[in-house]
Amino acid sequence: MFKRKNAHQLDDDSQQDNKVSKLRSALGPLSGHSLVFCSDASLRRYLDARNWNVEKAKKMIEETLKWRSTYKPHEILWHQVAHEGETGKVSRASFHDRQGRVVLIMRPTMQNSPSAEGNIRHLVYLLENAILNLPRGQEQMSWLIDFTGWSMAANVPMKTTRDIVYILQNHYPERLGMAFLYNPPRLFQAGYKAIKYFLDPRTAQKVKFVYPKDKTSDELMKSHFDVENLPKEFGGKATLAYDHEEFSRQMYEDDVKKAKYWGLEDTEPNGFHAADVVSEPATSLA
Repeated sequence: MFKRKNAHQLDDDSQQDNKVSKLRSALGPLSGHSLVFCSDASLRRYLDARNWNVEKAKKMIEETLKWRSTYKPHEILWHQVAHEGETGKVSRASFHDRQGRVVLIMRPTMQNSPSAEGNIRHLVYLLENAILNLPRGQEQMSWLIDFTGWSMAANVPMKTTRDIVYILQNHYPERLGMAFLYNPPRLFQAGYKAIKYFLDPRTAQKVKFVYPKDKTSDELMKSHFDVENLPKEFGGKATLAYDHEEFSRQMYEDDVKKAKYWGLEDTEPNGFHAADVVSEPATSLA
């Protein structure tokens, strides 16, 4: 049975709905991509990220709309970034966490590209893909980051890290549910102090360091994941095997779904055409 909301909760909901309406009015008339992007759920996330201050949320979402109009993350196609994903350094898991959140698996030791823009564009594509595949009613995703075997040789430059943090916090607010950093070496932990400087306190609270053969870490992982689904690399029982050809097939299918969602089937912005997505064979992604 559902719990009955008390008067205070109903009052809070009413106030939040009122803030959403005020933000929508403040943004003015919207059309096309901006109209689709600015759903009530999206406006709530921006308001939440700015402590429900309408003016601050308005400024934030306007900056995102400007960024999306130039960077066009929703128009990035898999065949444009597939070479960055050949090693499986970032991929969408086939399972969800216990909260029903889509899971992105990241393996820094699989880094295969020196291109800062390539790395960022690949990650942005997968952020958009994760959002596209969120279950109804779920707004957030979880990250599993395996640092086993990590060394400075696989380290992403600080500027790239800073740019990624900026994009995540300013253009994907409240999309990260939890980030689990598994088996990070001491060297990384020292470097994380510099990264944490750029993190919003609320984001920093979502970052959890977990370690193998550690009771507290085991309990944390079990509270968020079914160990039958969780890969052995993260303390679970499942086998993690990245098949680039199979993953590419999934991404091509999702690119078609994405085109329909954004209403891009009959347009060709920056070379985008839905028909091209299904005609591109996975075997050509070498």
